[in-house]
Amino acid sequence: MPAGVVDLDNTATTRSIIRNLDAFQQTKIIAHYPSFADARKAMQQGKIYAFYYIPKGTTEKALASRQPKVSFYTNYSYLVAGSLLYKDQRTMSELAGGAIGRATLYAKGATEDQAMAFLQPIVIDSHVLNNPWLNYSVYLSNTIIPGILMLLIFMITVYSIGVEIKDRTAREWLRTGNGSIWISLAGKLLPHTAVFFLMGILYNTYLYGFLHFPCNSGILPMLLATLCLVLASQGMGILMIGTLPTLRLGLSFASLWGVLSFSMCGLSFPAMAMHPVLQGLANLFPLRHYFLIYADQALNGYPMIYSWMNYVALLVFMMLYLIKFALGKKIKIRLADFLLPFLFFSIHSLSVNVFGISILPFVIFAFSAYGFLEIVIMAFYEGKFMIDKFFDRYLYIWDLISIFLYALLVVLQLSKIINTVI
Repeated sequence: MPAGVVDLDNTATTRSIIRNLDAFQQTKIIAHYPSFADARKAMQQGKIYAFYYIPKGTTEKALASRQPKVSFYTNYSYLVAGSLLYKDQRTMSELAGGAIGRATLYAKGATEDQAMAFLQPIVIDSHVLNNPWLNYSVYLSNTIIPGILMLLIFMITVYSIGVEIKDRTAREWLRTGNGSIWISLAGKLLPHTAVFFLMGILYNTYLYGFLHFPCNSGILPMLLATLCLVLASQGMGILMIGTLPTLRLGLSFASLWGVLSFSMCGLSFPAMAMHPVLQGLANLFPLRHYFLIYADQALNGYPMIYSWMNYVALLVFMMLYLIKFALGKKIKIRLADFLLPFLFFSIHSLSVNVFGISILPFVIFAFSAYGFLEIVIMAFYEGKFMIDKFFDRYLYIWDLISIFLYALLVVLQLSKIINTVI
């Protein structure tokens, strides 16, 4: 990134400092300015993001151990650029101070080992994980590109449905789908799904195949995560236009939620450092779960089962409109249905304590398979899919099995505690 220098001392030592600063990966010295005012004006004009100021007499004071002062100025209007240049200039100042101190110790007769032990009593051996090159593009591109794709999906999904409402062609659209909202949505959105997933395949191939960004799990888990993000974004888009069935309001909702995703996903600011309320709200954004899958799969190379909660969250986003439609049908909700999230958490925690592994992913997979089988059986025997009847039966089975598993795990946990005490 472009930076400048004001070197009023102009000695061999200060010129060496400038050359070393220019050798840093993030810093490029593009201009030397005769005064502080000129450098400040250039920074205000946006020509440079920072400049390094060396006053006259710096070398002389350093050799005489009179603690000279150098200054560096950064433009924090550009947070990332300012932070990176500040880090380089501060590192260079510390190195320059150490070099001058070493030269002074040599002049006093100290050996190299004695001088280094005095200047750096503790040696830091730094190993940067997952991005050892400190490549800014690795940090940014793996999340910003899927985020932009997610925002496009929000907008296009909302627009493609909202324009039917605005132009009053929704009835004609439904007639095209034989009066079925599901067929109409599938016919409109499946081509979009194919196009967006193809875009996801292209950027994954470019990042991990051509640019060789870290991908310790292989590209297939990332392609699956991309497909889940595409479908989850479309589900959110349907929910947005369904909640605010006006094209103007739907697009505003989509753009606001999409832009907030970049801040809430934990890319620029870690979610764990946010306020607890914001940490909870971060889970309402699909990009947050994609980012966690990327960190687990591509960066750390963990098994996919490690990220099962994020995959389940994306699955919920895919079915958001289905849930809203079900509630619109006034499906009967039992008290046990509201307890399901707490039962899931308890089953997860208890199974980890009892078996050393969570059985919740296997339970969710089994019930997903059961739900698909139930839909096929209902369509085959009754000739149509009745969503109210399906959900009533499906949630009832969920409640029974969840309560049974919870009770069984409690008994096993108590038995384990009793055996330990005995």
